[in-house]
Amino acid sequence: MYQNKISLTPDDILKKDFKIDTRGYRLKEVDQFLDTIIEDYNQFANIINSLEKEKAELMNEMMELKQELRNLKLEQEVNKKEDNENYDISNVDMIKRISNLEKMVYELKQKEETK
Repeated sequence: MYQNKISLTPDDILKKDFKIDTRGYRLKEVDQFLDTIIEDYNQFANIINSLEKEKAELMNEMMELKQELRNLKLEQEVNKKEDNENYDISNVDMIKRISNLEKMVYELKQKEETK
């Protein structure tokens, strides 16, 4: 992804040999090489800044999603409790109704037997 933006590898820098003039290394050659290194460092700095920015955005998004997940889990637990309470109440009501019906049926049978 970023390889096409970077000109030099660490090996290129390590193995670079400059031609020697009478007064030492050729200044123009050294300056060109250092300019290339500076360009690469600028590219690295830009890449790092870009990735750090992306990382921060992703961390924020992750934190928001985690908070949303917590809220949804909490809401789900509350709904489960409400459902269980409603279910319990309806069961109690049904048991009472059945009990009342049994009493009525028993009373009817008693009346029929006494006739």
